[in-house]
Amino acid sequence: SLQGQEFPVVIDADPMGATVTFKDGQSHRVSSDWVPGQSLARLDVDGTLVVIKVGKIPGGFRMRLRGADMKVFVRTPRQAELARLMPEKMPPDTSKLLLCPMPGLIVSVAVQEGDEVQEGQALCTVEAMKMENILRAEKKTIVTKVNATAGDSLAVDDVIMEFE
Repeated sequence: SLQGQEFPVVIDADPMGATVTFKDGQSHRVSSDWVPGQSLARLDVDGTLVVIKVGKIPGGFRMRLRGADMKVFVRTPRQAELARLMPEKMPPDTSKLLLCPMPGLIVSVAVQEGDEVQEGQALCTVEAMKMENILRAEKKTIVTKVNATAGDSLAVDDVIMEFE
């Protein structure tokens, strides 16, 4: 699959490369000396040189070609059938968290646990790259937990505080 869309192919490999035939009958002659682990793949596709940046991701590859960033998964027909049945992993819900937007130092925390905050109210100040950034409430809510104090050094996406 490429970016979630399946492209069934038949690959007929020989010592000089491979013929890749798509479901619609269209075929291409491909050869390359690329081996897994190399970050650049140089391919000859029907006589045209194609250079692709390749990186490993779980279950597949991340490929970049002419500015396009693609996730590619190569599967057997059975693996593809089973992959279609797998639920899509949802990103975690961070709507009730204040995450540190960049690595930095907590300069001040303006609220305490139990405080009711209004939309736009300053919650804390983070210093990063010699600049102070005031982090504000996105909506009216109640602070349930403060995980950071002034002087703490935080990484990106560390939880500063939690909300109701």
